[in-house]
Amino acid sequence: MASAMSSKKRKIADEKRIFQDKWEQLYFVTEVGAKVQCLICFQFIAVLKDYNVRRHYMTHHGEQYEALSGKLRDEKVQQLKASLKKQRNLFSSINKASESSVKASFVLSNMIAKYSRPFTEGQFIKDCFVKASEILCPDKTKLFEGISLSANTVASRITESASNIHQQLITAAQSFEAFSIALDESTGVTDTAYCAVFIRGVDENLNIIEEFLDLLPMKGTTTGRDIFKAFEDCINTAELPWDKLVSVVTDGAPAMCSENIGVVGLLKAKQNQLSLSGPFSAIHCILHQEALCGKSVQLKEVMDFVVKTVNFIRARGLNHRQFTSFLSDMDTEYGDLLYHTEVRWLSRGRVLKRFFSLREEIALFMALKDNDVFQLSDPAFLSDLAFLTDVTEHLNELNLKLQGQKHIITIMFDSVKAFKCKLSLWAKQLQSGNLAHFSAMQSLVQTTPDRLKMYSDIILQLLQEFNRRFHDFQDLETEFALFATPFAVDVSCVSEDLQMELVDLQCDTVLKQKYMDIGVPDFYKFVSQEKFPKLVKAAARIMAMFGSTYVCEQFFSSMKHNKSALRSRLTDEHLRATLRLATAHDFKPQVDMLVSGKRSQLSSQTGVCHP
Repeated sequence: MASAMSSKKRKIADEKRIFQDKWEQLYFVTEVGAKVQCLICFQFIAVLKDYNVRRHYMTHHGEQYEALSGKLRDEKVQQLKASLKKQRNLFSSINKASESSVKASFVLSNMIAKYSRPFTEGQFIKDCFVKASEILCPDKTKLFEGISLSANTVASRITESASNIHQQLITAAQSFEAFSIALDESTGVTDTAYCAVFIRGVDENLNIIEEFLDLLPMKGTTTGRDIFKAFEDCINTAELPWDKLVSVVTDGAPAMCSENIGVVGLLKAKQNQLSLSGPFSAIHCILHQEALCGKSVQLKEVMDFVVKTVNFIRARGLNHRQFTSFLSDMDTEYGDLLYHTEVRWLSRGRVLKRFFSLREEIALFMALKDNDVFQLSDPAFLSDLAFLTDVTEHLNELNLKLQGQKHIITIMFDSVKAFKCKLSLWAKQLQSGNLAHFSAMQSLVQTTPDRLKMYSDIILQLLQEFNRRFHDFQDLETEFALFATPFAVDVSCVSEDLQMELVDLQCDTVLKQKYMDIGVPDFYKFVSQEKFPKLVKAAARIMAMFGSTYVCEQFFSSMKHNKSALRSRLTDEHLRATLRLATAHDFKPQVDMLVSGKRSQLSSQTGVCHP
C-alpha cells in the first residue's frame, strides 16, 4: 500500500507525445500549436495519441474518405489544408478589423470628450466617415460602418478611458516625493456646487506631474466643513499619503481660508491629529491677489463712463450695426468695441485699450446719435482715461505672466516682486513728468503737473496694496531663495538641518557649473539624492507647490461649456469623465490595453447616458 501511495499519477504532459507526420495522410489531421486538428470537421482531438486520432477518423470520416488512396489522398490532404489556412486567415482578418473598429471607437470618443462635444455627435461623425468612404474607397465602407459610435457607446468609451487615466495618476502618485492641491469651488448650470481638486506632484526623478484629481459635487450646503469632508474623502480614496501634502492653494474665500471653520484650518487640525510635523503652507492664489490689487486703482467715474457708452452702442442692435458700419467707413484699426466682463481678469484692460484707440470715432458717432459725450473732449477726463488704460495694460501683462500650467512658484513670485519695483520706478517718473512707460498718456497733447502728481499717488497706493498682500509668499522667501539661488544664499539664513549639505553643494564646482548652464528646476535632477537628500527633498517641496488656482479656473470654463443649458442632463459621472479627458496633460488613455480587454466586442450597451 505504501508503494502505491508513493507512486505518482502519470500526467499526459509527462509522456512527451509528439505529432506524427504520417497522421496527415492516414487520418486527415494537422498540428496546430501543440494540438491535433481535424482537417475535415476542424475539431480538436484532446489527446495526442495514435489511438485517439484513429478513433476520431474512423468514427466520423472513415466511411467517406477510406476509399481514397495514393495521389488522390495526397491531393485531398493538401486541398483540406489549404481550406483550413484560408479559413484561419479569414478569421484573423475579421478579428483584426474588429479590434481596429473598437480602437477607432475609443479614439474618436476620446476626441469628442477632448473637444467638449456632445456624445450624440459620435453618430454624426460615423455618418460622415461612411459617406466619405463611399466616394473615396467604396471597398472600405463596411469597415467604417463597423465603428460603433452611438451615444451610449461614446459615453462608455469616455468613462473607461477616464478611469484608465485616473488609475495611471493614482499609480504615479504613490511615488510622489511631495504633492500639493489646488482647490476651488463653482456653481454649475443646474445650481449644483462643484469643488474641483487638482494635484501637482514631484516624483523620485523630480518630474512635475499636474493633473485633475477629482470633481466633488456638493448637493447640500457648501460650508468649509462640507468642502473639507469631501476633500478628505477624495484624498483617502486615492490613498494619497497625508505626510507628503506640502501645500494647498485656494481662491481666498472664507470657506476656504478661515483658520477655524475653513478648509485650511480644518486641514491643519487634521495634520495635528495625525501628528505630522512636516512643513505645510496655505497659499492664496497669486492671480486672485494680483486682480484684487488692480481693483485698488480708483478711477470709478472713468470706468463707469466707458461701460455706459459701450452698452449704449452694443446693447442696441441698430446702434451696433450703425457703429460697425461707421468704423468700416472710417477705416479704423479696430472694427468694434468690446464688452466689459468683471469676472474675466483681462477684460478691463482690453476694453479700455480698444475704447481709448477709438475715442474720436466714438465721440463722432455719439454726436450723430444726439447723445454728446462731453467727457471725450475734456482734457482732464482723457488724461484719466489714458492713465487707467496704461495701468491696466501693465497689470494685464503681469497677469499673463502668472497664467499657465506647471509654473514654478518662485518664478511667479519673482514676477510680482519685479512688478513692485516697476511701480516704484513709475511713481518717481510720473512725478517728474516722465511718461516713457505710459504710451496712451504720451499720445495726448499735455498732462498737467497736478494730474501727474495724482497719478503718482495712485501708483504708490497700488504699490502699498501689493506690499500688503502676498504674505503667504513672503513667509516662504527664505525657502524660495534656497531653491532658486542655492549657490548665493547665505548658509546661516537657512534651516540648520540643511546647512551642512548646502555647504557641500556650494563648494561643488561641477554642480555650480551645471547650475549656471541650465538653472532651476532642471538643475536639481543632477543633484545626487544620496549625497544631498535633504536639499533634494526641500527642492521637491517647492517644485510641487501650486502658485495659483489657474488650472481650476480653466477647468470650470470647460465644465460650463460641457454642462451647458443644452446639456444640463449630463450626469456627474459622465461630466467628471469628460473633463478628465479634456484636461489631461501628463497621461493619455492606454487605448491598446482597453481594446485588448474588449476582444471582439464592438460596442457597449451597458448604462444609459444623457448627451
